[in-house]
Amino acid sequence: MNSDESCVTILMAEDDDGHTMLVKSRLERAGTQNPVIRFRDGQEAWDFLSGASKPCLEIGKAYVLLLDIRMPRMDGIEVLRRVRAVPRLKNMPVVMLTTTDDPKEIDRCYELGCNNYLTKPVLFDKFTDVIKWLGLFLTVVKISKIQAE
Repeated sequence: MNSDESCVTILMAEDDDGHTMLVKSRLERAGTQNPVIRFRDGQEAWDFLSGASKPCLEIGKAYVLLLDIRMPRMDGIEVLRRVRAVPRLKNMPVVMLTTTDDPKEIDRCYELGCNNYLTKPVLFDKFTDVIKWLGLFLTVVKISKIQAE
């Protein structure tokens, strides 16, 4: 298997430029070399996922989706709800990566089918630990490739 076949693309829906740069740098420091595609809001992410924009998801490639909850135009919970409703997307791993630690919000995300919910801690070291965990997750988990409808 060549590296192109085994590579998982990280889709990151994050409206905060600082958080985006921090996540990318922490992923690199954790040894993760996966390509990252960033969306500035939930609508932009959904357009990519649904095929309403170009570029869009590619058949035969594997993806993991990192979603912030509070974003303009469409929030991360609505993106999660839509992803889980589409048969070809429902097995894509979705990780909520957000500053929101409200237990009701966490429960709601798991009920809607997120695979993990990571709170972006304010403390730099804890945030680094979260990103290292994500890097490890990407190296050990087999992720389904997108199939044709």
